[in-house]
Amino acid sequence: MSKGLPKRSEDYSLWYNELVKKADLAENSAVRGCMVIKPYGYSIWEKMQAEIDRMFKETGHTNAYFPLFIPKSYLSKEADHVDGFAKECAVVTHYRLKNDEEGNGVVVDPEAKLEEELIVRPTSETIIWSTYKNWVQSYRDLPIMVNQWANVVRWEMRTRFFLRTTEFLWQEGHTAHATKQEAIDESVQMMNVYASFAEDFMAVPVVKGIKSESERFAGAIETYCIEALMQDGKALQAGTSHFLGQNFAKAFDVKFANREGGQDYVWGTSWGVSTRLMGALIMAHSDDQGLVLPPKLAPIQVVIVPIYKGEDQLNAISEKADGIIKALRAVGVSVKFDGRDTYKPGFKFAEWELKGVPVRIAIGPKDMENNSVEIARRDTGVKETFSLENDLTEKIQGLMEEIQNAIYQKAQDFRTENTRSVETYEEFKEVLENEGGFISAHWDGTAETEEKIKNETKATIRCIPIDAVEEEGKCIYTGKPSKVRALFAKAY
Repeated sequence: MSKGLPKRSEDYSLWYNELVKKADLAENSAVRGCMVIKPYGYSIWEKMQAEIDRMFKETGHTNAYFPLFIPKSYLSKEADHVDGFAKECAVVTHYRLKNDEEGNGVVVDPEAKLEEELIVRPTSETIIWSTYKNWVQSYRDLPIMVNQWANVVRWEMRTRFFLRTTEFLWQEGHTAHATKQEAIDESVQMMNVYASFAEDFMAVPVVKGIKSESERFAGAIETYCIEALMQDGKALQAGTSHFLGQNFAKAFDVKFANREGGQDYVWGTSWGVSTRLMGALIMAHSDDQGLVLPPKLAPIQVVIVPIYKGEDQLNAISEKADGIIKALRAVGVSVKFDGRDTYKPGFKFAEWELKGVPVRIAIGPKDMENNSVEIARRDTGVKETFSLENDLTEKIQGLMEEIQNAIYQKAQDFRTENTRSVETYEEFKEVLENEGGFISAHWDGTAETEEKIKNETKATIRCIPIDAVEEEGKCIYTGKPSKVRALFAKAY
């Protein structure tokens, strides 16, 4: 099988796009800016979704579903929110088509104009808070801990598979609380949930932090985030959690009778991750041979490839493989036996390497004679002959854990090597241009300085790390006093 992948070192963007297509994850659709997520790609998203959903439910959240369409008047109720999303909104103005009398095909029926135009949801705060007004009367009705799995539309001008598409899949949590502290605690908790998922399942180390005011979610008081570093030295925002204060409660008049008998506005949060995580997974680990998937998220953890001549050998190998498959599946390992007779073993090896299957087992005539198999690791390429006199199930289970940890450690070592502290603006620009990665630097805390640095270098403040310690310093740009370092990077 000819993979035809460009080298990452030569054209990272092209490598990424070609890998997504050749590994059967997604393809462009007939609709500009939208993609078709293919079965193999969607099966990875399903595994992500299942684990994240489990974590949500363990923290007390339940799923619901809200409308795709939002009355335009709702969006304008929260000023910052409409400013943040207005340019990306798709708007429904009519509800019917008709055949053009002049024979020009189907046209919009001008008589079918909507009384109020509808926004195709870019995010759901407004429709959800309009609903919460009906759900909340008393402190006894709080907290509301709701999540929804949905699609959203943001009219992007420049798109890229998974990272930025006009329509994408995500989850969005929306919670309502009786006190400010409860809402803040919820926001922080969900940031930590996202960080645990990214590190424990995706094997992607992340920095937990707080966004600067300029990078904050439109309508939020505070935005907490997790930031990851990709292999090309660019950052990727992998998840955000927003403390909304009482902004949306005031916009939609969501009040409750508190314990003291008075009226108060509800405190809110919202938080989300999307199919952008697929992009992070691909870019954080994959190589010039294709995908490298962490075992916890790989749809197929083990593939068995028979090497044979003739039907008799295939039947014997298939029987041997059947016992292996049953034993592995019994302990929760997903296995595929590639018995296709239309492709040679070399093609199959290359295909499953491209698709990132963590472990490949090959069984040939000599293996049958010696009661052994060949085991190959995707992450390192290391092969070994394993005697079936020993416990193969135990071996594979150990490998799954070993590979998961090794992939994480490799990504963490890369991030450590590519995180640098600088003291001057000249040093900042030199590191950014020649090295990339995360740059830790003092900043005077003003949006004006942040904007100037962004315009001059294309680097943005990814976050103020949660674990940042106060230290006396000077802003790299203005020289003004600074007590904390911000984390800068060029980003997707």
